[in-house]
Amino acid sequence: MFTGLVERTHKIASFTPHPAGIRLDLESTPISSMSGNLAPWEDLEAGESISVNGACLTLVSQGTTLGFDVIPETMRCTSLGQRQIGEGVHLERALRMGDRMGGHYVTGHVDTLGTLKSIKENDGEVIWDISVPADAPFRTVAKGSVTLDGVSLTVVDSDPHHFSVALIPHTLEVTAFGQRKVGDLLNLEMDHFGRWVETLLKERDGS
Repeated sequence: MFTGLVERTHKIASFTPHPAGIRLDLESTPISSMSGNLAPWEDLEAGESISVNGACLTLVSQGTTLGFDVIPETMRCTSLGQRQIGEGVHLERALRMGDRMGGHYVTGHVDTLGTLKSIKENDGEVIWDISVPADAPFRTVAKGSVTLDGVSLTVVDSDPHHFSVALIPHTLEVTAFGQRKVGDLLNLEMDHFGRWVETLLKERDGS
């Protein structure tokens, strides 16, 4: 379980074919950090779960790089397959009992891919409009929460196949969102509680 409060942004060092799929290696030193601490994590352990751009992956190696084995299904169903060497990805370690809950509950299971349709500036904010596939089991509500590439954000406007979010300068500074451009694919995870409500309503209505 995660919160969507991204701790660090790391550059992709390499993609290497691997018997399990792809070995994703990230530079161990972050390029930005929510806390401002750019030192490598010293207490990481192989086997722990880390959200990488919103996808829950298992750390398999650490040293000069952080290594993750990514199966083909994950490469197909997430935006990781669209990222390039040198681009930044968002990292968050799993939530621990007693941690402050500042974002919202995030599972690290990507629901679908959204497409960044437009980028507009408005009174110091940057507004992103994102389209959602028509057949995707994905819903948002205005003022509700959504996870975008692992980052917890508040929905500004919403309809069945589009939604918008506002990015403040701090978010753009400490994440890789400043590298994104129109047409890019983004990992989307709908609000955990919203998913349960939708499921219960479908069961009630027999659909």
